[in-house]
Amino acid sequence: MATQITLDLPDEVYKKAEQFAQLTNRNVADILTQVITLSLSPVSSQSALTNSLEIPSFSSLPDEEIIAFTELQMESEQDQRLSELLYNQQAGTLTNTDHCELLALMQVYQERLLVKAQALREAVQRGLREPLDA
Repeated sequence: MATQITLDLPDEVYKKAEQFAQLTNRNVADILTQVITLSLSPVSSQSALTNSLEIPSFSSLPDEEIIAFTELQMESEQDQRLSELLYNQQAGTLTNTDHCELLALMQVYQERLLVKAQALREAVQRGLREPLDA
């Protein structure tokens, strides 16, 4: 099933999508659909947190799980790949495919950081740890 929407894109973005569509012999709508899908899709399905933005209800979790969430990090392979892609981006050698992968890895990073921050807040509220120094 698909939902049809209408978007107002900056001319520059549309031109880039149009050029890519011509290069790959595809239509612009397919290119934009793929880019959006890739940018919103996580890279790995190794963790339930990687697959969605669903954030657990921390108030109902036992202390041990709260502490575990405060230590949440990316998988080491993902972290290494993210570092490589960020280096390539800085060096100006990032390909279109790499850019999509970078966006997906950044989403995974942001999701995990959000969960970790909420777990830290809950841990401080419960007195499980001291607040972080500013």
